[in-house]
Amino acid sequence: MAEALPRITDPKALRALAHPLRWQLLEIVGREGTATATQCAQETGESVANCSYHLNTLAKYGYVEKAEGGQGREKPWRVVREDFQLRVDELEGDTANAAWAASGAFLDYVLNQIKERHLTAHLLPQEWQVVGVDNSKVFMTPEEVEELRSAVRDLTAKFRERRADPALRPDGARSVGVFVATTVADATD
Repeated sequence: MAEALPRITDPKALRALAHPLRWQLLEIVGREGTATATQCAQETGESVANCSYHLNTLAKYGYVEKAEGGQGREKPWRVVREDFQLRVDELEGDTANAAWAASGAFLDYVLNQIKERHLTAHLLPQEWQVVGVDNSKVFMTPEEVEELRSAVRDLTAKFRERRADPALRPDGARSVGVFVATTVADATD
């Protein structure tokens, strides 16, 4: 069974994630291994100054750091925290509010990305038209929900090293988003 992912409980570090652009920057830098503010600006359509500001905010709370290399002011960044949990349970007050804001910004970002990729999947080569949505409604205990989430983490863990080391990626491999959500219906559903 997979280890539980580290949880973020510092309200300031959580608030640093309460912006959809920061989630996009984390994805770009993580996918590329390193990326400069200029590269991020080209991909996001934001200004270099805006990307630099948000990368510096992410660095302040330990999500990214400056990487070696680059020329002049074009310094690359690399992701420090690749995997973590945003869970509100056991959090209170300002920390819980910050966690709600961070997870809301993440959902805004990732659900928009899923929708965009779904709408453009038909433009991909046939073998890459694998965008899909699976939906199941089942009755589970809290322990079984955690078991399911852990099993998914185990499945994706075998590909994790490929993020940091492009040499491990098979020919033709692409960045693939795997998003798993578990939600609990109220007692009337």
